[in-house]
Amino acid sequence: MCSLVLLIGCKSENRNNQLNGRQPANVLQNSPPTQVISNQQRDALVNNEQITYKIENPVVSVSSYANISDDLVLAPVSSERTLLTYKMSGVNGKETTATTLVFVPKGTVPKEGWSTVVWAHGTTGVADKCAPSKQGLKGTEVFIAMLLAAGYVVVAPDYEGLGSPGNHPYLNLKSEAYSITDAVVATHTYLTRNGGKLSKKWLSIGHSQGGHAVLGAAQYASRANLDYKGTIAIAPASNLEKILIDKTKLAQGQLPVMQIPIYASLDSFTSLIAAGTQGHHNTISYGEIFKSHLADVAPIAERECVAEIMAEMSSKMTQHATLNLNSLAGYGRLQDNFFKNLKIRQFIDKDLQPLTVKVDTPIILYHGGVDTIIPIAATDLLYANATKLGTRVSYKKSMIWDHFTVYTNNHLVFLQDVKTLMPIQ
Repeated sequence: MCSLVLLIGCKSENRNNQLNGRQPANVLQNSPPTQVISNQQRDALVNNEQITYKIENPVVSVSSYANISDDLVLAPVSSERTLLTYKMSGVNGKETTATTLVFVPKGTVPKEGWSTVVWAHGTTGVADKCAPSKQGLKGTEVFIAMLLAAGYVVVAPDYEGLGSPGNHPYLNLKSEAYSITDAVVATHTYLTRNGGKLSKKWLSIGHSQGGHAVLGAAQYASRANLDYKGTIAIAPASNLEKILIDKTKLAQGQLPVMQIPIYASLDSFTSLIAAGTQGHHNTISYGEIFKSHLADVAPIAERECVAEIMAEMSSKMTQHATLNLNSLAGYGRLQDNFFKNLKIRQFIDKDLQPLTVKVDTPIILYHGGVDTIIPIAATDLLYANATKLGTRVSYKKSMIWDHFTVYTNNHLVFLQDVKTLMPIQ
């Protein structure tokens, strides 16, 4: 996964007719009309889930977003760069606050108003300092700038608990989905109540953890009560059990120099999952997941971002191998009963897994055949199961893409996908 993502007033240049020069209100109202039930809503009701949006006054506060490296890329194509704090329904079923970046393009507003694209970022960590709104967009500002230049409003959520109160429920599908849907509703409320003109059309695109998040948005899109046009998921996380088993088999029998990068990646992400459950209704203790060595180091995931976590995992294993005749034998990783633990099974099978119900809107999947972070076999299985349910999925893959080049090499392709799914009127 990618190491790779409050005050009133906002940054604005040449605002023209976007906000008509009016200042944002401190408290804004929102009362969406009753929704028509969809396949996703029906399946949710069967599972006793409440997905109808019922939040009042969703905008908490607004401030300008400024980051030197991001501004160099985004300033020429944006009239506004805003950090919006909004209300959302959290993983524990209670209202909480979260943050999102909002970017408004320059130029003439389309006849129907600006359409909205959600950019969902890849793994950064679960610690607040890892939020894109705090550490910057780390390269993803380039694609965001392309979307702005094409004439789309861009909403880029941090996700629940990342840079905001509470703990970030890493890879919890519903939490990520609500982080997106509720950010879109709050953005509509903020911009329209301050003179902006927005179309009801929106779609989502994301990479890695963000690919997972936008598949959740597809499943719960009706919550926003707008016009959802489709999903572009790039190297999305899914099928965790298959990833853990297949990559562990790949490492077995190798020398530590080959094993350590594989295990460090796996252990970093399982540590983030464990860290993301802490303090929530589905808390899983580190001891339930990991044996002694890893149980001691895994809590670093609560404090550091993903690059630092991986470095620490690699360092601990290297130290162990050095002291044990160049062997990782005896280094405790996952508990032997890991896949039989009921709380872990609940997370793997229900909380994490996307596309377990039929989705009505089109989905485009991208994956690379040499991806060593999320093996392509996981997305092959995701695609097969989704199409069996009747979901319309276009699956694009290449044996020359890895986990990162599948994203960096295809910006123009993704932009064309966005335009095809949601043309500017």
